[in-house]
Amino acid sequence: MSHFMPYLMFNGNCEEAMNFYKACIGGELGYFCRYGDSPMEVPVEQQNKILHVEFKFWGGSIMACDHLQRDDVLQPKVGTNIHLSLGFESRRDLKTTFQKLKVGGKVTMELREQFWGDEFGMLIDKYGVNWMFSCAGNKTK
Repeated sequence: MSHFMPYLMFNGNCEEAMNFYKACIGGELGYFCRYGDSPMEVPVEQQNKILHVEFKFWGGSIMACDHLQRDDVLQPKVGTNIHLSLGFESRRDLKTTFQKLKVGGKVTMELREQFWGDEFGMLIDKYGVNWMFSCAGNKTK
């Protein structure tokens, strides 16, 4: 099933923020992965930062991460650190939607196969909205 989910980007304090939200709202932290647990090459001082976490509450959820502190990665700023995440069942639908939304905008990460198996990409549309796109691996539709 295709899905839509808000995705929050943090500059190093994702874990602190998610625990704060959990204390304020209730709920639970679901899938939780640090950069150091991935095959990505990251500086030692960033290995304990959050690569991905899901915060489940009130029958829904949001996802979040810490951005890597690198020159080639667009850094989030307060007010622009929310992405809209679209999950697709079909790679064809993923690519079609990506192509349509990038018109007049800026691709910040081209669609490509990632180490976790999904095809993934990101862009900022012509209205300044941040989008993330993913499709589970091994899909040929």
